[in-house]
Amino acid sequence: MEKLIEFRNIVKKFDGQMILKGINLDIYKNEFVTLLGPSGCGKTTLLRILGGFLDQDEGSVIFNGEEISNKPAYLRPINTVFQSYALFPHLNVYENVAFGLRIKKMPNDLIEPRVNRMLELVGLDGRQKRAITQLSGGQQQRVAIARALVNEPDVLLLDEPLSALDAKLRKEMQQELKRIQKEVGITFIFVTHDQEEALTMSDKIVVMKEGNIEQIGTPTEIYNEPINRYVARFIGESNIIDGIMKKDYLVNFDEKDFECVDYDFKPNEAVDVVIRPEDIKIVKKNQGKLNGQVISVLFKGVHYEVIVETKKGASKNITLHVLEDKDEFNIEANEKMHASEFSMDIEDVETLTDGELIARANAQAWTADEEEDISITEVIHEIKNEVGKYEVTFKTEKGSSITTHVNVVNPKAITDEEENIGIQAFDVYKTVDEIKESMAISVDLKTWADAYAWDLDDESQIEIDDVRYDFEPMEIVPGDYKVTFVTEGRTYKVHTTSNQKEGSMVAIDFGPDDIHVMRKGIE
Repeated sequence: MEKLIEFRNIVKKFDGQMILKGINLDIYKNEFVTLLGPSGCGKTTLLRILGGFLDQDEGSVIFNGEEISNKPAYLRPINTVFQSYALFPHLNVYENVAFGLRIKKMPNDLIEPRVNRMLELVGLDGRQKRAITQLSGGQQQRVAIARALVNEPDVLLLDEPLSALDAKLRKEMQQELKRIQKEVGITFIFVTHDQEEALTMSDKIVVMKEGNIEQIGTPTEIYNEPINRYVARFIGESNIIDGIMKKDYLVNFDEKDFECVDYDFKPNEAVDVVIRPEDIKIVKKNQGKLNGQVISVLFKGVHYEVIVETKKGASKNITLHVLEDKDEFNIEANEKMHASEFSMDIEDVETLTDGELIARANAQAWTADEEEDISITEVIHEIKNEVGKYEVTFKTEKGSSITTHVNVVNPKAITDEEENIGIQAFDVYKTVDEIKESMAISVDLKTWADAYAWDLDDESQIEIDDVRYDFEPMEIVPGDYKVTFVTEGRTYKVHTTSNQKEGSMVAIDFGPDDIHVMRKGIE
């Protein structure tokens, strides 16, 4: 294919922040290229530099062998379809499409056939006199595309043009854009953060992150052979497992050796292994590669998403003590106060401060009528460096006070020698209102219980992946509740058309071609 566009070492900064970090990219004639990445990765900035709407700080843009960095936008053979479409509401469909040609002072007898041909191409023939305000979002987008194409550019830039459409219309327009690109035979450069759009429409995908290009390839290459964890997670759903490449075509993960199709790694190199959910089959126990238990089944419309746990994580149980809501009301001072009971590690007593006690007890004071916050000015306690239950009193400047209890404990960590994990958490004391007011109860429970886990070998932190409880936060009443903190075991996400029963014992199966090995690196 013939090379059309060359980005060479493109650097762009905004307010001292590096947005593009030396981009090098080649784009060929008649390609449908998608710049894919999250917000802020630099994809739209790169598009705007090519369109002539921004100047790069360093590097060059070469078009058909010619340096065009100093050419203004209107002299570049490039047109853009923006996210907002930027149509003229006072002009009808025909005049919107004809606008660029009229600016060029083209004769009417030449304008008419070109406009009508473009409207036919985008499926709007017969709507020439329709007002823009009478069109649907999808039809407005088609007008914007026709207006850009009628100028017969060499390249069409599309900056997230489908983002304002509903899901059904987006899918229809994905197919339409690909059809239009094939018909007109020019290069399309499409910007999106939607991986499905990129996979559906593109000849080539450029995956970007934080101003860098992570990987360039066809949709099949990007999907089946992601270069690192970032790309694997961004393009489709993935099971990503730590592994060891024993030798060419042999990888070890989940304490087993598996044949694969990958090679050119160092012997015993640490690697990441990707297995796509649709490449895994669920079979009867002992008839697959790994045995496990079905812990979740979710119907997704065309398939079931099944989570199979092949290796359990470590867990720690605590008690959530839910107490009656009890605020102290000082009528004379017109002040109310609140404080919760809590537990703390005996090792923290020596460094305990008044501010920490206020925070841990969630101690608060406020005016009874206007509910304005009031400062707590005094904290009274005699907490000792010994296991026991101690009173703590919080006071305001006007003498309002509330007393609660601190449980100093010598916590026992749970150590799972088989999983090589330690995990620790405290019992929690909270009121009904505090539970009901929680915006994210699982996150708050971890914080309140000071729950954490670590590797027994190197003491590095391990994520607590799951918080299990058997109450409805909005319906909770005073009492004691069991809460379990669980570190991540090994789970596999499987996409299957066969429904499974939660709790059933199964096996998962996959072949060498389903295993994709990546070098360790970017998350």
